[in-house]
Amino acid sequence: MILKVKAPLDPDFMPLSIVYREFQEAVKAFGGEPLTIALERNNGLTSVFTVDIFPENTGHDEENRDFVERLVKTLLWTRGGHKITVAGSERIAEQIKAQYAIGGSREFDRNFMADVYEAPFEVVHVPFEEAPAAAESATPVGRHLDGCRIGFDAGGSDRKVSAVVNGEAVYSEEVVWFPKLQSDPQYHYDGIMDAMKTAASKMPKLDAIGVSTAGVVIGNRIMTSSLFLKVKNENPEAFEKTVKTMYTDIAKVLGNVPIEVANDGDVTALAGAMDLNDNNVLGVAMGTSEAGGYVDPNGNITGWLNELAFVPVDYNKEAMVDEWSGDYGCGVKYFSQDAVIKLAPAAGIPLDENASPAEKLKAVQKLMVEGDERAAKIFDTIGVYFGYAIAYYALFYDIRHVLLLGRVSSGEGGNRIHKLAETVLQAEFPALADQITIHLPDESSRRVGQSIAAASLPNLG
Repeated sequence: MILKVKAPLDPDFMPLSIVYREFQEAVKAFGGEPLTIALERNNGLTSVFTVDIFPENTGHDEENRDFVERLVKTLLWTRGGHKITVAGSERIAEQIKAQYAIGGSREFDRNFMADVYEAPFEVVHVPFEEAPAAAESATPVGRHLDGCRIGFDAGGSDRKVSAVVNGEAVYSEEVVWFPKLQSDPQYHYDGIMDAMKTAASKMPKLDAIGVSTAGVVIGNRIMTSSLFLKVKNENPEAFEKTVKTMYTDIAKVLGNVPIEVANDGDVTALAGAMDLNDNNVLGVAMGTSEAGGYVDPNGNITGWLNELAFVPVDYNKEAMVDEWSGDYGCGVKYFSQDAVIKLAPAAGIPLDENASPAEKLKAVQKLMVEGDERAAKIFDTIGVYFGYAIAYYALFYDIRHVLLLGRVSSGEGGNRIHKLAETVLQAEFPALADQITIHLPDESSRRVGQSIAAASLPNLG
């Protein structure tokens, strides 16, 4: 594989966008056969994706297996689902079934989806002609700015809150916290309540609360979240009784006001759509993890999972493994503060082992401000990652705008990421470069934009 734009600190990077393109070119030249992957999630909603693969028993079975495994992984974390239907190759279906079995290589994904959708996870095979039909649903989101609102953004390293009166932020604050280290949900409850009470005190009244949070949200309930991972692992009963309904319970205490809770990635996309006054927005927040969200051509959210942190972007099997999922080459290690930390040794930058991840990021960003070329190479590498990843994401989303947010995009480092991502699109994917604009909001919007967009979620009407 020869890349037109190389990652300065990662010579073994194998972007999935190029792998996908080269695989499809090879299949077309050889003569392929279609394969459909259908994923069913809550309420029978179903996403369908069809791709061409090599015919079985033609010497390409291993290529098919590895390619389809990454594709299914991508679809599962972009769309979501508890049932995978493989229509076409029975051999591929059996391989996917083994990978997603208990004890299989993708057992984490299996258990995660079963937990989120509260349904047994299964993989089934049908002939290609019997592939399930797509059944999608999209709903309007946010853009309500009347009245006195709280917007709260829960991140892994800090929490942000804004008091918003008729669309104007009259107060915003950002507080460092460590939710991932706490097994007692009271820590989270107290921090969230303190932030909201502070914001409420800056307004004459409180009409509604909007929340942007890491994790999967269904019906304002926190189904799972990295913020509450220690609670869920060490105190699962408390997670079920306290965490799932924490935000709605807090809203009741604060006057039983309307509340809407959304995944932080969707709020990122909403923030971009509001700022641009347009749709087809893919939002990507590079912070403690990678958050993704999408506003479709009609200005709606799709109900897709959009958990880009677990979407693979690097085909190299020797790539860094995510500690939580146990999988390699996934976005969380490429578009988060973890990416900066993992690249620091290759750049020759020593970091204090006792420092928190957020502190390590700040140390590298400080070097960036000082003009350190080692730090510049880190952000250039992330920019190359991002350009190739956008091209991969574009296979699964209809994108006109990419909005880049999060702590990693702050300062000059964010400008380097932006520039290199554009360079990749122009060099490798000129058609996409003409179609997609990458936006890097101003510093104020980057840091509090999500909490302000979150405030717009509830409809007072």
